[in-house]
Amino acid sequence: MVTRVAIVGAAGRLGRLATRLVEQSDDFELHAAVGSADPIELIAGAGVVLDVTTPAVSLSVVEAALSHGIPVLIGTSGWTADRLATLEARLRGLPELGVVVVPNFSLGSAIATWLATLAAPYFDSIEIVEAHHAGKTDSPSGTAIRTAELIAAARAELGPVAAPHTDQRARGQQVASIPVHSIRSAGILAEQEVLFGGDGEVVRLTHRTLSDSSYEAGILLGLRAAIERRGLTVGLDRLLELRTGA
Repeated sequence: MVTRVAIVGAAGRLGRLATRLVEQSDDFELHAAVGSADPIELIAGAGVVLDVTTPAVSLSVVEAALSHGIPVLIGTSGWTADRLATLEARLRGLPELGVVVVPNFSLGSAIATWLATLAAPYFDSIEIVEAHHAGKTDSPSGTAIRTAELIAAARAELGPVAAPHTDQRARGQQVASIPVHSIRSAGILAEQEVLFGGDGEVVRLTHRTLSDSSYEAGILLGLRAAIERRGLTVGLDRLLELRTGA
C-alpha cells in the first residue's frame, strides 16, 4: 500500500531531500509540500506528516496533524524533555496515533550517541562539542540535547558530571548537568564530539556528517515507523533497537 506524505518545511534543505526520497519511493507518494507561506490545512488527507520546520513552528505543526488524526514524524530540533512530556500526555488521549521524534536522521549519529551512553557510567568529566552550518538557528542542537539527556540517564545513579566554573558563559550551556558547546560556521555541515575525561586519559567519540545523503535511510525508516507505531517514540536509536546505557 502506498502512503501519502505531507512534508511541512518542504522548501528547506532537509525538506527538499525528503521530497525527493518520497517521490522516488515505492511505498510513499507526495500528498503536499507545505512551505512557510502555505496554509497548514494542506496536510488534510495525508497518511503521515513529516515536520522539518523550525523549533518555533514545530509544535503547531504537530498539533495540527494530531487534530486531523494524522501520525507524525518530527525531524525538527528543539524538542526538549519538557516538551516531549507534554506531547506524550497529549498522545494518551489519542491511542490510535503515533509520533516519532528523530533529532538526527543519520544512522551513524544514532550509533555514536548509543556508544556515548555505554561509556557514560565510567567517567565523571563529560562534555559535548557540536558544530553545524551557519544557517542553523537553534543551539544546542537537538542531537546534542538528546545525547546529553541519554548520558545523564545512563549514569543516573552516579549523579551529575563534574562541570567546574559553570558561572562562566564560555563553559557552555548545561544540559542535564553536561556542558554543551555549540559552533555555527560556514564550511561545516554537522558534527558532534563527546569528550570523556579520566585519570590520565581522554576518550573522544566523534561523528561527522559529510553529505545530506547520510540522512536518507533514517528518513525512510522514520516515516515507516510513524505509520506503524502508537504513542511517542523518541530517537533513531529506538527504531534501530539499540540498547542504551540507560
